[in-house]
Amino acid sequence: MENTNDFTVVIQAGGQSSRMGQDKALMPFLGRPLIARQVERLRPLGAQIVVITNRPADYTFLNLPLFPDDAPGQGLLVGLRTALTIVGTELLAVVACDMPFLQPALLLAQRDLLLREAVDVVIPRSPHGPEPLHMLYRRAACLPAIAAAIQAGERRVISWLPAVRAREMTVEEVAAIDPAFRSFINVNTPEEFQQAEQLGY
Repeated sequence: MENTNDFTVVIQAGGQSSRMGQDKALMPFLGRPLIARQVERLRPLGAQIVVITNRPADYTFLNLPLFPDDAPGQGLLVGLRTALTIVGTELLAVVACDMPFLQPALLLAQRDLLLREAVDVVIPRSPHGPEPLHMLYRRAACLPAIAAAIQAGERRVISWLPAVRAREMTVEEVAAIDPAFRSFINVNTPEEFQQAEQLGY
């Protein structure tokens, strides 16, 4: 798989996990912490991987750069601003810490679309609609647009997209890489966690 030095993947692990009752990123998924599984799946990208967490002491075992959320509890859009602020690369993906089946091939396809079509953000679509927790960004264009949306009182994570060149990756384009759309499965409750484990690898 192609490697790149100009690409960062940010794992958002700064949430409260209130519906899970404990930090879901650290829960054992098929025998190892969920976030460790994610890191393992992302490594073939050859990208830098960083983690946003407000409990860095719990995540030192990953041996990755750890950053705090600059405004905890303020929602996904503010968390996204944090992600785009801390990275040093122009291109980045931001993914949630509760997605067990991330596929590097899909993130690479999003990156290639962004570069080939000279757009600022690529958002994939599943049969359930747009998947904003799996977007790929061009930092220089997206960070000001996100900051302006927050300043205007917006909270929706995709409210700022009309201000940039956005490219939606169609259901058909995603299905060519991930036919079952497993990349977008996330686990918010103990029941969802157990169901995902039953899917296996």
